[in-house]
Amino acid sequence: MPSVLATGQQPSRIQRKGRYTEESMRHPGKMLPAIASRVIEAFTQPGEVVLDPMCGVGTTLVEAIHLGRDAAGMEYESDFATMTAHNVRQAQNQGAAGTARVVCGDARNITTAYASLHGEIALVLTSPPYGSYTHGHIKSGTKSSGGKIEKSNHRYSTDPGNLAHQRLDTLLDGFGQILSGCAELLKPYGVVAVTVRPIRVNGELVDLPGRVAEVAERSGLVLTNRLAALLCGVRGEGLVNRASFFQMLETRRARAKGIPACATAHEDLLVFQAARDLDGGRP
Repeated sequence: MPSVLATGQQPSRIQRKGRYTEESMRHPGKMLPAIASRVIEAFTQPGEVVLDPMCGVGTTLVEAIHLGRDAAGMEYESDFATMTAHNVRQAQNQGAAGTARVVCGDARNITTAYASLHGEIALVLTSPPYGSYTHGHIKSGTKSSGGKIEKSNHRYSTDPGNLAHQRLDTLLDGFGQILSGCAELLKPYGVVAVTVRPIRVNGELVDLPGRVAEVAERSGLVLTNRLAALLCGVRGEGLVNRASFFQMLETRRARAKGIPACATAHEDLLVFQAARDLDGGRP
């Protein structure tokens, strides 16, 4: 794969239009379909199995079965798991050749939930939550409301048991448990791919990709590649900004305080393999 993937050529809403159900658009932290499809094409063959242990509304599963792979997912929130099932059904109605299944539950129990797939997973593709809420969606207020911006669909969950509600260190420990379980399910020389971006916690920039790489190493995985998956569009020698209203607002506020902030233009794509497969070198 190239080191930079042009996966933001179209906005998320265009990539999803007609391919995903309208209800699933309200999920606050969806992976770009173009990222999922590029990774799946690069690291798997038709008929192989792709797993997403934190599948949200099923982007990984939908793109996998459209590419003739089989897929399995797990999702903590029951309403999102239902949306995944609906998106999979829609994909199959549109001619997707692969099969997919989703279970609702805590992904820290992934090895139990998918014990039947032990040694069968060619690719794990997922992303960690970035906290209990995201920027979500906005709607301009009416004149009668003073033009106030209305915010919606910005919370992953109201369940305190969801990892998204935990402090960062606890969240990362839980994500490490999930990665460890996924590593057990991999077939020989299978791949774990994680999309992740830096975040700010109480105004401080946190190298979340670096923290995830550290957690993965403790979980028995070895980082073999680090790529950039673009969220912005590329037009000639320029970039088309696709940052949200709130991302731009927070960037401007930070710069006004003298903080050299930038709107996010890409996600890190971290590629891992199990340490057991790399001992002695790959054949």
